[in-house]
Amino acid sequence: MKDATVPLPCKEKFAAQTRTRSSVSPTKPAVDLHQAQAIEPHSCGGLEMAPVFKVLDQNSSSRTGFMDITKFAIPEIIFGRGSLNYAGQCALRLGAKKVFLVSDEGIEEAGWLQRLMDILEKEGIKWVYYPGVTSNPRDFQVEQGAEFYLKNGTDVIIAIGGGSAMDTAKGIAIIASNGGRIRDYEGANRVQRPLPPMMLITTTAGSGSDISQFCIITDMKRGVKMSIITRTLVPNISIVDPLILRTKTESLIIQSAVDAMAHAIEAYMSRIASPFTEIHSLRAIDLILANLQRAVATRSLDSLEQLSIASVSASMAFSNAGLGAEHALAHALGGHFDMRHGVVHPILLTSVMRFNMGVNLQRMADIGRLILKRQVGSDQDTALAGIEKLDEFFATFDVALRLSQLIPESERHHLESLCKMAVQDACNLTNPRPATWEEFLRICEEVW
Repeated sequence: MKDATVPLPCKEKFAAQTRTRSSVSPTKPAVDLHQAQAIEPHSCGGLEMAPVFKVLDQNSSSRTGFMDITKFAIPEIIFGRGSLNYAGQCALRLGAKKVFLVSDEGIEEAGWLQRLMDILEKEGIKWVYYPGVTSNPRDFQVEQGAEFYLKNGTDVIIAIGGGSAMDTAKGIAIIASNGGRIRDYEGANRVQRPLPPMMLITTTAGSGSDISQFCIITDMKRGVKMSIITRTLVPNISIVDPLILRTKTESLIIQSAVDAMAHAIEAYMSRIASPFTEIHSLRAIDLILANLQRAVATRSLDSLEQLSIASVSASMAFSNAGLGAEHALAHALGGHFDMRHGVVHPILLTSVMRFNMGVNLQRMADIGRLILKRQVGSDQDTALAGIEKLDEFFATFDVALRLSQLIPESERHHLESLCKMAVQDACNLTNPRPATWEEFLRICEEVW
């Protein structure tokens, strides 16, 4: 994939068919009427309660102040082999007349973009194509895309690709409806207006952007990945077709699955995990451990399908429970060194797990039992053995296991400033033990 350093020229294409259909009112994502603010888990009767969101209840605030509310937001999910064929019908349900398509060169070359265009044309839907997507999408690409969206009078936004394409589409939707610069929306709950209808079609089993409330965009001036988190980023429809995974390279299958593993583990350990997210976290971990090696070795469609299920479960978990220090550090490193998001997780994940172990040993032991399929002595023994087994699992793949394999020694001096950036990342807030920059730096030195 080519890396853009200047604004890309946009291709504009329209379907040859011009027949019209009766107008259908677009389905807008729900507006966040209550800007929910995450707060710490609390105790009740000696038991730690599930993570909560602090939401003002106007009817009872004078009596009890705040009610504990657990939010769980997901899109409509169309899952299964061949589900891409329903993209046209889904677009019509969203009121599509002229679709704004977002994708990248890799998806073009694999033929999936043309397949989608043909499906839309068959339903009489016009389209405009914006190809301004690179790995680690840039702020200027998003802002240029929003201008192109508005200029062409398009309605529904459809992205087909991995996390970069889908995050680019989300960023375009934010600017198109809210204005300003994409950096204005960094953090949680800063998007005030509803977004255009969105349908996201994932071509990986891991990023989770087609399910989640997250959007990750690189701020080129600061050289850091910004986390934008809001309910309005949950798309109207997510299409997950495991058949698309057959054209993925071995490295992309591994990187995507390990990203999903990190999502699941961090969501399970999150300060705002809930019973609704915990079950999806554990299921995702189990499915990835059981299917990734076979998927890489044989490209078994059954295994690839199971990885897709794992990705959806992990995405539902982290979208609603948040992530942790590992992703905060991964965002800082990835933004500066322009590395693919999935390559850093086999390096950082287990070290951050060790860092978190003393805060909630029971949860880490739960993960250890799932990995080992048994209890090994005490909970601490089980947790540590599970982490070691996960290290061994990562080592079975052709992936980097040390930061020094990705970052030249001459660039090592940047780590301190990047660790200071990681402290400010929204993902660090939901880590069970929010890390200081010194602790982030010790983690980096440990895995160097």
